[in-house]
Amino acid sequence: MAHRYLLITGFLFSTLQCGCQVLRTTQHPDRFQYQLVRDQLVLHSDFSLPEEHRLIDELTAQRSLISEKLQLEPKDEPIHVFLFAEETDYYEFLNLRYPGFPERRAIFVKTDVQLSVYAHWGDQVAVDLRHEVCHGYLHASVPHLPLWLDEGLAEFFEVGRVQQGLNRPHVELLYAQHTAGLWEPNLSRLEALTSAVDMTQEDYAEAWAWVHFLLQSSDMAPLLTDYLNTLRQDTTTATFGTLLHQRLAHPELALLEHLKEEVEKSN
Repeated sequence: MAHRYLLITGFLFSTLQCGCQVLRTTQHPDRFQYQLVRDQLVLHSDFSLPEEHRLIDELTAQRSLISEKLQLEPKDEPIHVFLFAEETDYYEFLNLRYPGFPERRAIFVKTDVQLSVYAHWGDQVAVDLRHEVCHGYLHASVPHLPLWLDEGLAEFFEVGRVQQGLNRPHVELLYAQHTAGLWEPNLSRLEALTSAVDMTQEDYAEAWAWVHFLLQSSDMAPLLTDYLNTLRQDTTTATFGTLLHQRLAHPELALLEHLKEEVEKSN
């Protein structure tokens, strides 16, 4: 799956990411005629949205899903979601507001004053919005997420509640690459990445795999949820990899075994 979100904070496009970026400017789109408020979400669109819609209900419920799964206290900071009926209008808008940013079906933008998602209402809008809105919920609660964890969690939640975080294409990609001798898990390398421009599709898949491995284990999930809460309080100095190696002697082997089990379940 192509990645598409822009997290922008502290600098202006000097570290353009293919997933998420942070930008310290304020953008006030004036083209959106319609607005719908659902809890933390403020949906702006250039077309009329129904008051009741299954996807919007799912995005609203995602707040509780993320909060419960990650043991994070939800915050009330609004997440503004800007929706375009036409793909051409969406890309024209992005080229005007964020020139030079790689084309993505949807992006998340974090500024000093607002959390925003921009997306085209197309065939992949459900996956795109689950991914990008997840970034919004996460950044509202934990402003300083490491890139690998930010993306891994978004990949986990983008598949929807029914899949319970299982991102099947990532399982197939990583297992095939490992079998061919082309990939080995390396959390330390992932943790060193600071820009999604430097992330390959395998990196996104591996970030998801670590999150899935941890959250699907009753023994390991508390390690991740505790780490998120220390990040929220900005009190941690250790990397997650350091903490993980204190718990497991060979976490990379444990991850490979987890992927193997997921492949066997599908056969």
